[in-house]
Amino acid sequence: MNRHTDIIKKRYDRISSVFDVMDHMIRSSWREELLGNLHGDILEVGVGTGSNLPFYPSNVNVTGIDFSPKMLAKAYGKTDKTAADITLKEMDAQQMDFPDNTFDVVVSTCVFCSVPDPVAGFKEIRRVVKPNGKIVMLEHMRSEHPFAARILDAVNPLTVRIVGANVNRKTIENIEKAGLTVKEQNYLMTSIMRKLVLTPN
Repeated sequence: MNRHTDIIKKRYDRISSVFDVMDHMIRSSWREELLGNLHGDILEVGVGTGSNLPFYPSNVNVTGIDFSPKMLAKAYGKTDKTAADITLKEMDAQQMDFPDNTFDVVVSTCVFCSVPDPVAGFKEIRRVVKPNGKIVMLEHMRSEHPFAARILDAVNPLTVRIVGANVNRKTIENIEKAGLTVKEQNYLMTSIMRKLVLTPN
């Protein structure tokens, strides 16, 4: 783990006790729509404190990874609130310890604002998802509105320092740089929050 990644990891360890409050920016209805109809072997990248776990259906196997041990400790406390089969692992999304073509579906919710090298993270997702698999995401990113984008650019150094999250990431560009294809893109909160469905080719 490089120095930058270690710094972000420590920031997420630090905010783990209050992260559930922060995570309420993602509405329960959005999580239910994203996760309720999934099937097969699922990887959740950046599982955090486990806010998604209650929304998985009973017929799936979910492996959740996070690089913050304190966030994972909170997630373990939510495993009894889900009908799915859950496995949690401490792991860096930029360097995953899974073979190629392992998962039917990869999930992320507000994760790629904090991955230090988001293109590397997306490339790892592309590697571990099956060729006929898909990636489903709820991600916030830089606004397409010029004025709002300038505001996000201005506050970004502060949000990174406090919580390790970039509020002005050009996530669609990063997805395309990693060789993934955006199949669906729905705006949930102007252009800042979006539901995405990606494929590995």
